[in-house]
Amino acid sequence: MNKIRFTLKAIVLGVMIFAFASFAQAQATRTWVSGVGDDVNPCSRTAPCKTYAGAISKTAKDGEISTLDPGGFGTVTITKSLTINGGGGGAGYGAILSSGGVSGVTINITDPADVRKAVRLDWLNINGTSTGSNGIRILAANSVAIENTLVDGVTNNGVEINTSASVEVSINKSTFRNCASRGFSASTTSGTVNASISHSNFFNNGTGVLATNNSRVSCYDCVADGNATNGYVAQVTGSAANSSQLTLEHCVAFNSGTGIAAGGGIAGASDILRVSDSSITNNTTAGFVVFSTGQIVSFNDNIIEGNGANVGAKTSGIFQ
Repeated sequence: MNKIRFTLKAIVLGVMIFAFASFAQAQATRTWVSGVGDDVNPCSRTAPCKTYAGAISKTAKDGEISTLDPGGFGTVTITKSLTINGGGGGAGYGAILSSGGVSGVTINITDPADVRKAVRLDWLNINGTSTGSNGIRILAANSVAIENTLVDGVTNNGVEINTSASVEVSINKSTFRNCASRGFSASTTSGTVNASISHSNFFNNGTGVLATNNSRVSCYDCVADGNATNGYVAQVTGSAANSSQLTLEHCVAFNSGTGIAAGGGIAGASDILRVSDSSITNNTTAGFVVFSTGQIVSFNDNIIEGNGANVGAKTSGIFQ
C-alpha cells in the first residue's frame, strides 16, 4: 500500500513539474519564427514557430518575437505589450499577407494588469493584396512604435488609429503606398491621439495623412506623392466638440490632388494645419485649400509653386 501511495505521489509531482515547465516554456521572454518553422514548436531559437500568431501565446508580456529568416508569417492580433522584430536590414524581413477584409496587424490591449500597454513593430512588410482592410489597426494601447515598415495595397488605411482613449504613436522610416483610403489616419472618441511621423513616405493613396477627431499629428521630413485627394489634411469628421491639429516641417506635398488642406468637416469643430520649411508643388487641383472651421498657419518659408492653383478654395477659413 505504501508503495502504491509513493508511486501515486511521484506521478502527481511529475505531472505538476511537467505542467510548470510547459507553462514556463509557453511564456518565454524571446520567441522565434521562421519560414520553415512550425507552430507546434516551442518557438525557441532551434525550434521556431511558423507564424506571429502562433508565437504570441508562447511569448511573455513585454517580450519579443524575433524573425530568423524571410517568410510569410500571417496576420496577427496583439493583446499584450510586445515587440515584433522582422529581422532588421531585410535579413529576416517579416512579411504579412492580409486579404478578405482582414487587417495585417491589429493592436487591442485592454488588460488592466498590462501596465505598459506598449507595442513595437520593426521591419515588417505588410501586403494587403488589394483586399486586406488595414495595414496596422490600433484600437487600444498606451503607445505604439512603428519603424522600418512597409504597408502596400490595402482597401482602407495603412495605419488606422481608432481608439476610445489616449494613445502615443511614433512612426519612423516607413512607407505607406496604394492604400485606398489613407496612408495614415488618426482618431479617438476620448482623450487625444499624439502621433509623430518622421522620414516616411505616403505614395499613391487616397489621402496621404489625415489628422481627425482629437488628434495631434506631427510630420517631419515626410513625402506625400501621388495621392488622389490630399497630401496632408486636418479635418474633424466626428462632432463639433472635436479638434484636429497637423504640423508639417521639412515635408513635401507633390503630385497629389490638393497638397495640404484644413477644415471642411463638421461645422463648429477646429482644424489647424501648421506648415514650415516645406515644398508644395505640382498638385493638380491646388497647393492648399482652407475651408470653414479650418486654419492653415504658414511660417513664410515654404515653396508653393506649380500647382493647378497655388491657392485653392477658401471658405471663411483662415490662412496666415
